[in-house]
Amino acid sequence: MAFGANAQIQKGNIMMGANLSNINFGLDKPNVFRLNINPKAAWFVQDGMAIGGEVLLGLETAKDAGTTYTYGVSALGRYYGAKGANEVVNNSRFFGEATVGFQGINPAAGGNTNGLGFSFGPGFTYFVTPSIGLEALLKYNGVVGFGSSPYAHNLGLGVGFQIYLPGKSTARKVQRDMN
Repeated sequence: MAFGANAQIQKGNIMMGANLSNINFGLDKPNVFRLNINPKAAWFVQDGMAIGGEVLLGLETAKDAGTTYTYGVSALGRYYGAKGANEVVNNSRFFGEATVGFQGINPAAGGNTNGLGFSFGPGFTYFVTPSIGLEALLKYNGVVGFGSSPYAHNLGLGVGFQIYLPGKSTARKVQRDMN
């Protein structure tokens, strides 16, 4: 069954899901394990443009070295391009995402950076069904603030999924079309 990648990103729809990033299973000593989880939800205020929020939960642990925690709450903006990805792969879209909010990093070695967190970068979504998208996202992440280090930053590659739920107006359109 063929479907377009337009209905999911219509005004009034809701996007919910999560991205996993910074995944690392160290096999050599010190056996580092690293994982970030970013649950997010957004509402499409116009076709192709969503605003919402994101939570950042991160963990890095190494044998005999302690645990580093990363956390944050941010406002989220996402814009889906009108064309491009669908010409490469059917049922797909490129998008840009940016966040700003409160974030912190508490390294195992001591010290911390807490303050204004921000991120931005491009992404790609492939819609496996009309309401589920698998995505890849490359983002620059930074934290500016106070603590023992005034600035921390990294470049992260995340993979994840989003569920696109119809808003009331979209549900009414579908109901009218079925009648």
